[in-house]
Amino acid sequence: MNVKLLAYTPQPERTVACAAKLCYAAADIDTVYQGLTEEKTGDFLDMLSQIGHESPIEHASFTFGIEGVSRSLLAQLTRHRLASYSVQSQRYVKEDGFQFVLPPEIEEIPEAKAEFLAAMEEDTRHYQRLAELLQERHKKDFLAQGLTEKEAARKAEKKAIEDARFVLPNACATKLICTMNARELKNFFTHRCCSRAQWEIRALATEMLRLVKGVAPHLFAQAGPPCLRGDCPEGKMSCGKAQEVREHFARLGEAS
Repeated sequence: MNVKLLAYTPQPERTVACAAKLCYAAADIDTVYQGLTEEKTGDFLDMLSQIGHESPIEHASFTFGIEGVSRSLLAQLTRHRLASYSVQSQRYVKEDGFQFVLPPEIEEIPEAKAEFLAAMEEDTRHYQRLAELLQERHKKDFLAQGLTEKEAARKAEKKAIEDARFVLPNACATKLICTMNARELKNFFTHRCCSRAQWEIRALATEMLRLVKGVAPHLFAQAGPPCLRGDCPEGKMSCGKAQEVREHFARLGEAS
C-alpha cells in the first residue's frame, strides 16, 4: 500500500478558523483573516470541537493518491459518498500480470498462501485467454467494417478487456485519487480506524490520518476511532482494548 497526500487547501486550519470567525464575530470578508494568529486559530478549532459545530471544517479539503490496495477495499471506500474518486479503469487499462493484495492471515499459513497464489495465477491465465479470444473475434469484425489492421487491433483489444475483466478477483490491486473535506474525513476515520474495521481499509485510514495530522494537527486532534473521545460505542462487539487503541493513536500524532 502506498498513500500520499497530494494536495490540500492552503493553510487548512486558518481557512476553517476564518469560516468559524465569520459565524461568531462581527467581521466582514475584507477583515475576517485579520488577527488570526496561530494561537487564535487553534482556539477557534478547539471551540468548534467542543460545541460540535462541524460545518466550518468542510472548507478544508485533502487529496490523496492511493495505490497497492485491493478492489475489495475500493468497494468499501466508495461507500463514503461525500468524496470524489478517480480510479484506474480496468476497461481501458489491460491487467496483464496484474498485481494483487495478499491478506496477512493467508500469508501466515504456507498451505493457504500456496492456494492463494495458485488462484491468482489461474485468474491471470483465464484473463489473458479470454482477452485473446475476444480480441480475435472483435478484430475480424472491425476488419470487415473496413478498418486498417492497426486500428482494428487497437479497438479490438480495448473492447476485449471490457469483458475479460469480469474474471479478475477482489484481490486485484488498483490505484486511485481520492478527495474528501475534513468533516467527511473525520467521519471516515471514526468508522475505519476502529479495530472492528476490516484490516486493509483500517490500515489505509490510519495512514491517511497520520498524513493529515502532519499538516493540520489541531483540526484532526481528536480524529480516529470513537474510543479516543469517550467510551467505546460497540457494546458486546467492542475489541476491549480501548486503552491500547488510545495509546496507538497518541503515538501516531507524535510521529506526525
